[in-house]
Amino acid sequence: MVTHVRPEAQGDERGALLSFLAEQRDGIRRSVLGLTDEQAASRPSASELSLAGLVKHVAEVEQGWIARAKQEPPAVARDESNWHECFVLVGDETVASQLAYWEEVAAGTEAFVRSVSSLDDTFPLPNDPWFPPDERVSMRWLCLHLIRETARHAGHADIIRESLDGATAWDLVAKEQGSSFE
Repeated sequence: MVTHVRPEAQGDERGALLSFLAEQRDGIRRSVLGLTDEQAASRPSASELSLAGLVKHVAEVEQGWIARAKQEPPAVARDESNWHECFVLVGDETVASQLAYWEEVAAGTEAFVRSVSSLDDTFPLPNDPWFPPDERVSMRWLCLHLIRETARHAGHADIIRESLDGATAWDLVAKEQGSSFE
């Protein structure tokens, strides 16, 4: 998993943006290392957030934004009646199934971002009340938005994981690499 983003090749802005997004995704993935679904679904604070819910949410959000950029509907339609389900596992969903889905979404994001003719290309935001009417955003904006959204939740994941068992991001990196930072 990515723990450091290497400098991009000269002029490879897409590669840089995708690398920073991958780094943030891996922060969230790392947060569920070694946990059962029950542990990952637990909420150790006053917040409704759980690690399992964060994994599901960021996968759905990323897929939804790429769909918008392609001017397609998101795979999962959310409204007031089911918004709460984007933060919890439902039915036969597991952390493993959500991680696998997110891996597919991430591959699709990478392919899409690399395929657009320019990061200056734009797409319309949906006519939802929380967006300005008739607003368009660039592919660059899309990448930066996904980085911001994922990074925000990676920070939440760090706090939740440490609250569960005291494991810090460094502990989880060391565990993954079979080493120690002590």
